[in-house]
Amino acid sequence: MALASAQPHESRLYYEFSLFYDLLFRRVFYPRIATVIRSLGIEPGARVLELGVGTGLSLDAYPSHCQVTGIDLAPDMLERAQDKVNRNGWRHVTLEQGDALALKFPDNSFDCVMAFHVVSVVPDPKRMVAEACRVCRPGGLLTVINHFRSQNPLQARMMRTIDPITRWLGWTTLRLSDVLDDRTLHLERSWKTSSRSLFTIVVARNAKAVPAARPRRQRVEHQAAPPST
Repeated sequence: MALASAQPHESRLYYEFSLFYDLLFRRVFYPRIATVIRSLGIEPGARVLELGVGTGLSLDAYPSHCQVTGIDLAPDMLERAQDKVNRNGWRHVTLEQGDALALKFPDNSFDCVMAFHVVSVVPDPKRMVAEACRVCRPGGLLTVINHFRSQNPLQARMMRTIDPITRWLGWTTLRLSDVLDDRTLHLERSWKTSSRSLFTIVVARNAKAVPAARPRRQRVEHQAAPPST
């Protein structure tokens, strides 16, 4: 496969190496993901969607008082995630095979949408974020963890140079503006866990308008006509 023809979602890490995913990434990614999830203060009964749930690396960080739906395109990854759900008896977690670019859920289905290390893997990040906003209720949270293109010109130039290689491996480097559109998302927080971290954590509030309420049909009572005189 030529480097230029590969799509980011055709990731060798996500398909060929699913057996080793947890071993490779639990130490690197999990502590950050768990810290972020716990910092959100997810409320009892909240409906949570995680895009690109993979092997379920994040699942044990969610409180059992919310309802979590995890989707992923890769069946091998979902099989391993389902094993975790079964072993732990997590009744608050549901897993489905699904495409983050074409979600099958109705509008406003979720209170929170999570995207951990996934926006760089999908072929159309803007579409993914638009879909996330669609299924997230007005005022709901979108939480993203990802590496973004550096503001340092030298580092940014280096990342552009190696971009064909990283695309072949399964990801591309984005600008934060590729993900965060202030017309649809209000940034609440953006930070790194350390000055040396490659990854930025973004928590944004869905800014779409509250759907207009349907007009209530008024009941018309027909009164009897007065008797004629």
